[in-house]
Amino acid sequence: MFSQSATLKGVILDETQHPISGVNIKANDIGTTTNENGFYELNIPSGKEITVEFTHVIYKKVVVTFNLKNGQELEFNPVMKTNIEQIAPVIINSNTKTTIEGVTTISPAVIRTIKGAQPGVENILKTLPGVNISNELSTQYSVRGGNFDENLVYVNEIEVYRPFLIRSGQQEGLSFVNTDLVQNVDFSAGGFQAKYGDKLSSVLDITYRKPIKFGVKADLSLLGGSIATEIVSKDSKFSGIMGLRYRDNSLFINSMETETNVVPVFADAQTYLTYKFSDKFHLNFLGNLSLNKYDFQPQNRQTNFGTLEDPLALMVFYEGQEKDRYQTEFGAFKADYFLNDNVTLKLITSMYHTTEEEYFDILAQYRLGEVNTNIGDENLGEVEFSEGIGSQLNHARNDLDAAIINIEHKGDAKIENNTIEWSVKYTYEDLRDRLVEWEVIDSAGFSINPPHIDAFNQQPYEPYQGPLVPFQNVRATNYVKINRLQAYAQWSRRDMLGEHEVYYNAGFRVHNWNVDSEIPNEDGISSSNQTVFSPRGQFAIKPNWEKDMLFRIAGGLYYQPPFYRELRDSAGIVQPNVKAQKSIHLVLGNEYSFRLWNRPFKLVSEAYYKNLSNVNPYTIENVRIRYQAENNAKAYAYGLDLRLNGEFVKGTESWFSFGYLKTEENIDNQGYIARPTDQRLKFGVLFQDYVPNIPELKMYLNLVYNTGVPGGSPSYANPYDYQNRLPDYKRADLGINYVLVDANKNYNNWKRNFKELSIGVEIFNMFDVQNSITNTWVRDVYSKRQYSIPNYLTPRVFNIRVSTRF
Repeated sequence: MFSQSATLKGVILDETQHPISGVNIKANDIGTTTNENGFYELNIPSGKEITVEFTHVIYKKVVVTFNLKNGQELEFNPVMKTNIEQIAPVIINSNTKTTIEGVTTISPAVIRTIKGAQPGVENILKTLPGVNISNELSTQYSVRGGNFDENLVYVNEIEVYRPFLIRSGQQEGLSFVNTDLVQNVDFSAGGFQAKYGDKLSSVLDITYRKPIKFGVKADLSLLGGSIATEIVSKDSKFSGIMGLRYRDNSLFINSMETETNVVPVFADAQTYLTYKFSDKFHLNFLGNLSLNKYDFQPQNRQTNFGTLEDPLALMVFYEGQEKDRYQTEFGAFKADYFLNDNVTLKLITSMYHTTEEEYFDILAQYRLGEVNTNIGDENLGEVEFSEGIGSQLNHARNDLDAAIINIEHKGDAKIENNTIEWSVKYTYEDLRDRLVEWEVIDSAGFSINPPHIDAFNQQPYEPYQGPLVPFQNVRATNYVKINRLQAYAQWSRRDMLGEHEVYYNAGFRVHNWNVDSEIPNEDGISSSNQTVFSPRGQFAIKPNWEKDMLFRIAGGLYYQPPFYRELRDSAGIVQPNVKAQKSIHLVLGNEYSFRLWNRPFKLVSEAYYKNLSNVNPYTIENVRIRYQAENNAKAYAYGLDLRLNGEFVKGTESWFSFGYLKTEENIDNQGYIARPTDQRLKFGVLFQDYVPNIPELKMYLNLVYNTGVPGGSPSYANPYDYQNRLPDYKRADLGINYVLVDANKNYNNWKRNFKELSIGVEIFNMFDVQNSITNTWVRDVYSKRQYSIPNYLTPRVFNIRVSTRF
């Protein structure tokens, strides 16, 4: 066994996609053969080029050169042919992938290794430049000045969706993507191809793996657990991978300032199945059942703020509770028909159904005052003098029932160096929504009128004789049906321009949609029909230089036809005539691959500019977005993203990223102001290390620094009158892991029952930084002054984790 090794495994197939048994695989003086299912597994030295030969008495020899990292597992499934010679050796280098399409590829091993407060793909995305996640309990992210609703997510070419009513990270639960099932992760932050859908910001393209042998993986921690199983039939025609996950965020929520009785339980079951009816026809099924249950009974809270000279505190005592339920069912079939070696035809059907309930009645009674700062006093830290006394009653009975049905044909054809791809897709959306929310506020026993009423309270100096009305009151019922017809076609080609390798891509999308609301808006409009046309293109060149460089330019016209949340205004009323937001993208990129300390590194840089029109303005509170449902703004965004990744420690992948962004909008020609996602600077670090003398003892550091975004103002405030930024977001998560059983080693004791076994400890928010995402506004009826009290996120939290694979 090699001291530094990697694992090569896979299934070897013939031209008819049947597994080949008895194939000899040889690398230097080591070798193996495939079993009756065509499966093989071979340990090879890591950190250098190793040539592997695949030979069989009937089939032509295949020669491939690999350069893998220590501990890496690579799945390689060659197709052996009987009548075609291999023209030249193939070199596969795990450390470099020519991302001519502007796509960042993230290793599934990194995703599964690097855990976080919200483990998964999004936990890694937040370390990339241009991606903003400022709430560790949320999986929602914004990209290059966009918002959470502007990102596409695909799993095996199937578009997936998220719940609608989520308003805070505490309610959110699990990401759709189950990292235990993932084979490949691609992410594009802009300038993406026409084959991806109509959104303004980004694409996350996930591929779930098709198993090649039976296996079980389990993970258990104080935050919950997961188990994933892989199965394969004896004839290899049927394969499936299934995952169960359970999550309980009590560890985080109970560590926050508000003392609560809370039951935040999130669970889901997910599967991806494949059956090969023949060599030409495969049928796949993706299914997901998810239940988020959030029962919340706050008790009390004390938040200290202010300055050393003028310390203040807010003390709140609660009555009431919140009960939320989010239940989703998702199922999709994908049929693949391989017409010949060059043409593939696909048919995809899917249905997404969600039922969501958001019910709460919470009375908060508060005292705001000066804090005792006398050291040694028995009342140190307590409120001595009250500057404001009041209460706030929040009520909601929100229900939503939504069904989304898709049917799509797509295909691709390869003609010499050209690839043609096309698709036609029909979507039907049926949404039924009831929104009932109100808030009543009093200060010193006097009811506070809403800000849009001219008669401002003058109590206790003058009696108020007008009607008593809630501070905020939203009541709406909507029954909406949306029909969409989409199509795309694109062409791509790899070629040579003199001695230089070039890549071209050009395509377009067409999107027509019809909105039909049973209840007309205030203008009497109940339906609308619109169509948009979106051309896109990319060009990349890899010069034949001594230095390994690649240059890329991408751009196009991108539209985002409104989804349900974008149609609903701040009063909860659907506005059917909302237009698609429009954005012109221009992205210039460069990749420089080099070796440092005799290890591979890559520096990726991208400059981008977006010009947006027909913008639908919005506000963000925690993770809840409220749109104006008007196309009354224009905006722009520009910035620079840098990412350096490589083996800073031999045998491990780490990266450092930096992002600069500026985005502003002009609403109703009032002038340009910062958009809610104007995060000016971003630094991200993902660093892995191990103890040289004890390589089984590993460490990871996930560090993020984001400058503050505009926010924290009252929800009713005019952004032109009130421009404030939240404090900078600073967070470091540390994980220490000890590998008891290594998949690359052989054992003769109890450890032989495991393929992998590790135990570790995690420290979330290692430096115990007080990050805030919103503010609570407290009013003093006497001085008419409003105080901004930060709502802090999670403090330092410890977790224990055990992972195994059989």
